[in-house]
Amino acid sequence: QVQLVESGGGLVQPGESLRLSCVASGTTVSMPAMGWYRQAPGKERELVALFTSGGSRTYADSVKGRFTISRDNAKNTVDLQMNSLAPGDTAVYYCNARASTRYSGPFSDYWGQGTKVTVSS
Repeated sequence: QVQLVESGGGLVQPGESLRLSCVASGTTVSMPAMGWYRQAPGKERELVALFTSGGSRTYADSVKGRFTISRDNAKNTVDLQMNSLAPGDTAVYYCNARASTRYSGPFSDYWGQGTKVTVSS
């Protein structure tokens, strides 16, 4: 099984920055994609940023140009640098990984516990 642990959330004022970090552990023999999702109260979970095999990056339109996703394969981490934060970014942010625990085995999605980001004056 794969375990994901997020950190870095907190309370910030509009315009400030935060950097979220996610560490993956367990039998991650193949992990072709890692990403960040967020969920605001009363809303569905939505994709924020995705990092796929080969270094491709995908961002939601609402965060493009402000957020940057990065991955360190050696440290087994994925980070999300969030700049110019606005109240609309307030949500619980979840780390996600698509992984296989065996070579050429099936893939499953794994989720972290989430870290809360609040942007308010």
